[in-house]
Amino acid sequence: MKIGILGTGRMGVRLAAMYARAGHEVVLGSRDTERSHRIATGLALPGLVSGDYDRALDAPVVLPAIFLRDGLLDQLQPLRTVLAGKILIDITNPFNADYSDFITPWDTSGAERIAETLPGTRVVGAFKNVWWEVFDAPDFDGVRSDVYVVSDDEDAKRQVIELGAGTPFRHVDAGRLANARTVERMTLLSGELGTRLGFFPRMNYTLLGTRWKPGQADEVVGALIARPGSAAG
Repeated sequence: MKIGILGTGRMGVRLAAMYARAGHEVVLGSRDTERSHRIATGLALPGLVSGDYDRALDAPVVLPAIFLRDGLLDQLQPLRTVLAGKILIDITNPFNADYSDFITPWDTSGAERIAETLPGTRVVGAFKNVWWEVFDAPDFDGVRSDVYVVSDDEDAKRQVIELGAGTPFRHVDAGRLANARTVERMTLLSGELGTRLGFFPRMNYTLLGTRWKPGQADEVVGALIARPGSAAG
């Protein structure tokens, strides 16, 4: 699958590298093409190339790594025709400038705001619960952490989950797009807890539980926890 990344910030670059390592073609797009070329050359990963936004937008899957607070919706609105029918992976959380709260009310989410702006685009929320440093050291003492994937388009959601094969994360179908409200707020909570406990930003959620059957031992299949790794302090 070919994936176009819009933006060369800390999340855009890490996701581009992750998908390239998983065997996908990735265009790291930037308005500053010299910067994207420099980053792609430095990473030297097969399948990863640099380009401008137009080249990244040619891909069937587009991932904008731009904050809502930085005008994401205003940048996407003129692209309604270009993005029609494409899968858009929304990774953003609607943080304010100091990450202490969201700029959206409780009855919506960043993902839903994007879907309203792009009614013809297949919007899928993913990676909203994953802080940037986790991509650099994704292993938590042998435990894979989760990416919660939400969408009202079941086929698009399935494709995004399949794109996760070969990455260090377990991609979990987290239901409808409106569930992004919960996932985004979980991330706001984990940031506060991680800062207080001293392991921000290397932390993530893992879904755990047991399935019990009469006469059989408990089987761990996947309570919700945020846990630091051994290197997190």
